[in-house]
Amino acid sequence: MTKILVAGASGYLGKYILEELHKWKIPAVALVNSPEKLESLKNRNIKIVQAEVTRPETLSGACKDVETVISTVGITSPKDELSYMDVDYHANLNLLKEAERAGVSKFIYVSVIDGDKLRHPKITEAKERFVDALKASGLEYTVIRPNGFFSDLREVLLMSEKRSVVLFGNGELKLNPIHGADLAEVCVRAIAQKDKEISVGGPDILTQNEIAEMALCAWNKPADIVHLPEWIRSLILTTAKIFLPGQRFGPPEFFLTLLARESIATRYGTHRLQDFFNQEVQQIKQQSNQK
Repeated sequence: MTKILVAGASGYLGKYILEELHKWKIPAVALVNSPEKLESLKNRNIKIVQAEVTRPETLSGACKDVETVISTVGITSPKDELSYMDVDYHANLNLLKEAERAGVSKFIYVSVIDGDKLRHPKITEAKERFVDALKASGLEYTVIRPNGFFSDLREVLLMSEKRSVVLFGNGELKLNPIHGADLAEVCVRAIAQKDKEISVGGPDILTQNEIAEMALCAWNKPADIVHLPEWIRSLILTTAKIFLPGQRFGPPEFFLTLLARESIATRYGTHRLQDFFNQEVQQIKQQSNQK
């Protein structure tokens, strides 16, 4: 039976993709550098392969009998020893070359919303350089462009617990972030689809103000939102670029760049942001009570 290889399988989205493949009864190969992170899935129809995508020699044979590769590989938090180019570009390129050698038919890559239009942040520069290589490879491909994860908005939730939520501008720019489970379904459906690019978001189009209000509501707090002038956002970006090392500058550069843009993608899924915030607050409270 056709096998699907999931790279970055122990990450946030990778685990949801493995769950989705299990629902569809599709055999999977989970590519991870730490197999113990998938201990809970060892009884599933999943072959766990240990490899480090930044080291191409460890990938030899990983794509044997694989029909489609789904890669979620990318730096989610800064690592001083590895750059975005090392991981988001070179590591994925290593995987692409191994897929080509093994005769894989299709490569699905998860990038970011509007990455092709936002090549100047270090994160998107590396991701889009790989997208260019993927398009030139000759393999059938799909680039998935999610409009931000619910999990990316945890910082808003944590901010709202301690103080007012701070936004730049009037807070009326819109976006529709998506839950990892819904995005995983999009990735698995893309296996049989012919779309070259899929931009996708969650079911609800929300303003930044509405997202802040939801976070405050989850803590049962009044809607206390502070709006700072847009020039302050630009000043923070300029200052951070001077004082933060390259890798540490990546996340704030990307986040502050997206804050100034309206991003609305095709609506998909059933998970709601307010429910996610409520669940996160309950978990935080439970963990606090256990200490």
